[in-house]
Amino acid sequence: MTQRAIDLFLTIEKPDKIIFSILFNACAQLRTKDALDLGKKVFNQLPIACRQSNDLLYSVLNMFIKCDDLKSAESLFNRIDRDLISYGSMMKFYNMKEQPEQTLILFEQMKQNKIKPNKIIFVLLIDACSVIGDLSLCQSLISQIPPSFLTDPWIQVGLVDMWGKVGSPDKAKKVFDMIEQPINAYGLNGMGFEAVQLFQKVPTNILDACIYVCVLNACSHAGLINEARQIFEMIPFNQRVEQIYTTMVDTFNRSYLFDEAQKFIDEFEKSHRPSIPMYMSMLSSARNEKNGSLVQTIFDRIESKFSDVESCLTSATVLLANTHALSGNKSLASNIRMKLDQSGMKKVVGISWTVVDGKVFKFRAHDRSHPFSTEIYAELDRLRIELMKYDYKPDDSWITRPLKNDETAESVLCGHSERLAIAFNLIQRPTPTRIQIVKNLRVCGDCR
Repeated sequence: MTQRAIDLFLTIEKPDKIIFSILFNACAQLRTKDALDLGKKVFNQLPIACRQSNDLLYSVLNMFIKCDDLKSAESLFNRIDRDLISYGSMMKFYNMKEQPEQTLILFEQMKQNKIKPNKIIFVLLIDACSVIGDLSLCQSLISQIPPSFLTDPWIQVGLVDMWGKVGSPDKAKKVFDMIEQPINAYGLNGMGFEAVQLFQKVPTNILDACIYVCVLNACSHAGLINEARQIFEMIPFNQRVEQIYTTMVDTFNRSYLFDEAQKFIDEFEKSHRPSIPMYMSMLSSARNEKNGSLVQTIFDRIESKFSDVESCLTSATVLLANTHALSGNKSLASNIRMKLDQSGMKKVVGISWTVVDGKVFKFRAHDRSHPFSTEIYAELDRLRIELMKYDYKPDDSWITRPLKNDETAESVLCGHSERLAIAFNLIQRPTPTRIQIVKNLRVCGDCR
């Protein structure tokens, strides 16, 4: 398509600024000598009016940089009205060309021209100082970075590398201890690619088990199976602790690749005792897939391997009952739950929390203890009616017990704690711009 754009350009008799810009961007994408030569030729023949367009000149500068033409990029950069983006582009180019001193010179020019640097500029400056490796230079740069920027994960990764290269391991360790937090935060919010990108910036000589667990957990939640494999392969054998194996098992389980997950369990158990989290991860994913036979197989293993761990057996029994219920066998599920009750083992009660006007509120399923219960359930009815206009149908497979005479699938599902918390937020005036619900158990599929 890029070559096609160039071919079309050559058929246009009087191109305008937009057409010229498209051509220069196409040449930048090709990054070939022929594309660069064509771009230069067209640039040298630009009408005077086009030569006064900064936007167009920026696209030419980008072409020179992408085509690795430093001389032409410098010549043009010195003739244009420079802004933050053009400075950043040239700094990155100088770093790539191993001319970090030129990056620092551009920084001084920015200060003289009163152009305020952003986080990206400081990342580039940190990279330049890392290459030069002078402690006093690094200290001078740090003093110019706004304190609020120092919490940015990309700046933190750069600082770890910089302090390590100038012989300040104590400072590198101090910043490094902060890095696992943003990687973990990316993972918890489903931003797996961002977590992996940040992880790849961390110097390999200071990686530890905590960082590996955080990035593998991010891969697990984002379904990044290949990335997880690659990261696991680079982990030294002496650092492959139980948590790392567990996150790998969870990664495959979430994608229903149970055979692959079992391989990691088998490998781990060659030299370690069986791990409860690994089996519970597989059991939970098999439940989500409504795979009754696999759930029963895993439950039997759990019952055999962890017979003395009551909390584990309780959770496993609940998942077993839920799976049979999801598969439509509510009678068997009810019998399992009845045996669980008779055994005296305590189940974990599902609770949802939400914060409104700075106050924490807690809800349980079918909770009517709240002073605004009437309004909450009325809001749930309103939401149900509205959703049905868009073909919403209650998924009664998530009801894990037989219905009572006065119950319907809708009434049971609408009473889940997370829905009560959502409805409570929606009846506030003004309606909150952000609603956050935290639950101690998995949210049911219908509520999602």
